[in-house]
Amino acid sequence: MLIKRFAQNPLITPADVPPSRSDYEVVGAFNAGATIHQGKVLLLLRVAERPKDISSDEQVAPIFDPQTSTIELFRVKNTDPDVEIIDSRSFFYKGRMYLTSISHLRLARSDDGCNFTIDPTPAVFPQTKYETFGIEDPRITKIGELYYITYKVVSGHGIATALLTTTDFKAFERKGIIFCPENIDVAILPEKINGKFYALTRPVPTHIGPRAIWIASSSDAINWGDHQVLIAPKPDTFTAGKVGASCVPIKTPDGWLEIYHASDDNDRYSLAACLLDANDPSKVIADARQPLAQSEADYETQGFYSNVVFSCGAVQRGEAITIYYGAADQCTAAANTTIKKILSTMA
Repeated sequence: MLIKRFAQNPLITPADVPPSRSDYEVVGAFNAGATIHQGKVLLLLRVAERPKDISSDEQVAPIFDPQTSTIELFRVKNTDPDVEIIDSRSFFYKGRMYLTSISHLRLARSDDGCNFTIDPTPAVFPQTKYETFGIEDPRITKIGELYYITYKVVSGHGIATALLTTTDFKAFERKGIIFCPENIDVAILPEKINGKFYALTRPVPTHIGPRAIWIASSSDAINWGDHQVLIAPKPDTFTAGKVGASCVPIKTPDGWLEIYHASDDNDRYSLAACLLDANDPSKVIADARQPLAQSEADYETQGFYSNVVFSCGAVQRGEAITIYYGAADQCTAAANTTIKKILSTMA
């Protein structure tokens, strides 16, 4: 057994999270960044919520207005010929995509890594014109005393990656967009190498090229360059559809251990791993020959979007690794493994 799912899974469900306002309901609490802060396991959850008063014959998109700091509702009837319903998460109207929920970031804390207390209000809420459709999928990197948090910003301008910094998870400083649309799944390595920051990224080609993991470097964690492809999907395997960084890389005696996500041609998600050179993370030492985990539990195969296991964070204690992951784009689950077991999946 490569991973051992927590018997208490799912650890956090939408029902556990109070909505940010009384007329909304939480539909997802998932894809959490993870770290240890002041001796506690801290998760920064993506909380997706939507208005309660939605009829079955319409599509509704909550959209943040940065001019008024309020959320307006865009409504269209399902019978409108310009409406194209994709799935429960989104729809198109006159060729433009809208989301059926809006996400913010919420803190959850635990002494044992299993039982979490969830803050009653958002930690980070949409604020800018690039966040009008929500903010999603944070990844937390600690370098020195500063925490760097990469997160997706979603708006009519596209999906981009922005950066927050904090020292205490009380005050957050927005550093702005660090990767333009569409470049997502960004995880910053937790130490500088030869004076440079490194980050794993995932550009999304629309015409030519696969959805692969890339790597970039920076002198200040804001302006990035030296982009290079790192891990690409492999045809006729569990990674055939796409791959993208998941957790912040973990330093081991053998190199940087990266747990990433992959999907196959049927859009079934897996977690996998690769090993990068300790002194030059643009060099791949080993890559997955088998998945570390695949969607198979009920809470992974059935939900807001089925057959998804998607991690944004893991916590290390010596050889032990706890992976926190989003299940079916709806809830948060966790699994234990070890560095040795993860390395055994690679060649």
